Amino acid sequence: MLAHAGVDVVAEPVDLEEEGCWRAVVARDRRWDGCFVYAVETTTIYCRPSCPSRRPLRKNVRFLPSAAAAERQGYRACRRCHPAAALGPAEAVVERVRALLSSDAQPAPTLAALARAVSLSPSHLQRLFKRHTGLSPKAYLDARRFGQLKAALREEADVSSAIYAAGYQAPSRAYARTRGQLGMTPSAYRAGGAGERIAYALARSALGRTLVATTVRGVCRVAFGDSDLQLLAELRTEYPRATLVPAGKAEEAWVQAVVKGVDAPWKPPSVPVDMHGTAFQLRVWKALQAIPAGKTASYRDVANAVASPRGARAVAQACANNPLAVLVPCHRVVRADGAVGGYRWGQARKRRLLEGEARPR
Repeated sequence: MLAHAGVDVVAEPVDLEEEGCWRAVVARDRRWDGCFVYAVETTTIYCRPSCPSRRPLRKNVRFLPSAAAAERQGYRACRRCHPAAALGPAEAVVERVRALLSSDAQPAPTLAALARAVSLSPSHLQRLFKRHTGLSPKAYLDARRFGQLKAALREEADVSSAIYAAGYQAPSRAYARTRGQLGMTPSAYRAGGAGERIAYALARSALGRTLVATTVRGVCRVAFGDSDLQLLAELRTEYPRATLVPAGKAEEAWVQAVVKGVDAPWKPPSVPVDMHGTAFQLRVWKALQAIPAGKTASYRDVANAVASPRGARAVAQACANNPLAVLVPCHRVVRADGAVGGYRWGQARKRRLLEGEARPR
């Protein structure tokens, strides 16, 4: 059960007991303002518990720990009660930690130092921060620095300057931490993929024109499109200075396996992948690979699987950024009400994949 605002600032008011929350909404109890918000799925609006608006049907209501969590999942703030105007106790702690992690202090604050700053135990802070953001403080800092590094690699005069501008204390740490996320060394990424050899093949599959791209490490891109020109343009946009070459005999087996996997989605292809993204994206994509062919999961199910129960919207964004169609089966993620939901390469293709996997064999 939640602690009332002001009674125990360091209590963890995020394990929402839904019936207690609903009673607070029915009573328009102001004591709960700042402890949680409720979101209405039919209107995509979220409110304070005390909102004077007409109460929605219970079946359409979701409870979320904060205004920030509601907005990450795509809900809009109510214009009557302005639920984002004030932070609740848990939100205030999370925002304080975010500010400390964004301060660019050197060295970066440890979990113990962060916990002392907000008067919590390290374990309590770890749980609270992860519940609200989907990441531990360390993973949040890594993701922030990764984003800064990508921007700095495009803007700074040289790679070393970019690494230090992003907050890394030494080039060796930047190379060790980010090569898997970038898919190449920082220097190669700064050069737009210069020095990387990416072999590609364009083929016809059951879902139309299909691009399969590979590095020496594995398949790095599988995409569908209406034309070869479109698919190649997207590949060049991501790596403008990489060496793009038509796939040869060395890549033929991987390409054929992927195309067969598209045409027969109930038989997942067994090929190595060269997958790179943020820490959260990688967690989501690995969770998607655990969904069996012929089965589906909701965005909320996947959020729970990656220990981010409030992160359904963030999961949807990770699915939308998936570079490996079929190999990372984001088509198996559907809405909680059973509707197909969005798909990076179009709903018609998603339906066809799902229908193909569900067909008895």
